[in-house]
Amino acid sequence: MANDINFRSHYEQGKNKFQSIQTKVFWQEVLSHLTGRHKELMNFDEIRSRLHLHEELYRGVVDVPLDHIVGSVGRYKDFTATFLPKKANMKDRWSRVYALANSMEGPPPIELYKVGDAYFVRDGNHRVSVARELDAKSILAHVVELPTTVPLRPNMSEQELEAAEAYANFLDETSLSRAVPDHESIELTVPTRYHELMGHIFLHERVMEKLEGHALTTEEATADWYHTIYKPAIDLIRKYKVLELAKGRKTPRTEGDLFLWLMLNLLDLRHQYGDDAPVKSFSGAIKSYLEDEHVQVPEALDNEGDQTVLLTRTQAMKAVRKRREMQSEDEDTSETDALIS
Repeated sequence: MANDINFRSHYEQGKNKFQSIQTKVFWQEVLSHLTGRHKELMNFDEIRSRLHLHEELYRGVVDVPLDHIVGSVGRYKDFTATFLPKKANMKDRWSRVYALANSMEGPPPIELYKVGDAYFVRDGNHRVSVARELDAKSILAHVVELPTTVPLRPNMSEQELEAAEAYANFLDETSLSRAVPDHESIELTVPTRYHELMGHIFLHERVMEKLEGHALTTEEATADWYHTIYKPAIDLIRKYKVLELAKGRKTPRTEGDLFLWLMLNLLDLRHQYGDDAPVKSFSGAIKSYLEDEHVQVPEALDNEGDQTVLLTRTQAMKAVRKRREMQSEDEDTSETDALIS
């Protein structure tokens, strides 16, 4: 009986809190309308599609930080970005969950999907909402992870989400995740530049095929590009702390940005001077970059002896266009046949 009375008391308290929350939500939406800044929960199904997520792995019951829960599977429109309930007809259920959360028993663990460092509610939206209202820092949850090397973090802007989607497309087209399962994430601040990166990989594939005299799979070419071109360059960038040395200057914001800058610098010089290019290696390009930024160049850079880059920027861009044309032909051979006839 005492438990029933206690539950009823907290239930009535929950109803009062819900009413005050509704007032808060109303004024938040008015402010959002006036400022044009609409921050919503993320739609899990959209994120899953944009990032090409397929595999699911159960991670057990985990204590998850509430501020890392950023979206929902099907009810992302029913709550604000901070999980405040929007609809008046949610009052009874929300109040019951509030009463249960204040009981000795407490609510059961919720169910979450994990993508990168972000979580999405599969079941338990009201429990997340109540936990936040009670100023809890974390919540117990059954967690199913969708593995990805695409960076996804709480509070990402739409521009950052577009970059994540572009990277997912890059991974899909180049087969990098399958070719090098343990590869490090490649982040670029300008999403459209992933097409440039694809161009270098596809051109690398063509060059390898000419050298080896037989066709290669995209996975084979991508793996070779990663291990012989990209990773050695990144290792040099880290070895000489290039991003740190040029900090505060006009330096790219990520290692991937700097890799592209170095690559394009080398390829442009190769295109302009041929075999007589003044700089032919990544170590030489890093040295030129630091000199341009008026940063003291480490003496050891001159003794690296890394490999020469022989391709041109024009060739790289032609390679990505060629690959797209080939994919288009594969997708609709009947249309191609019609055009030929």
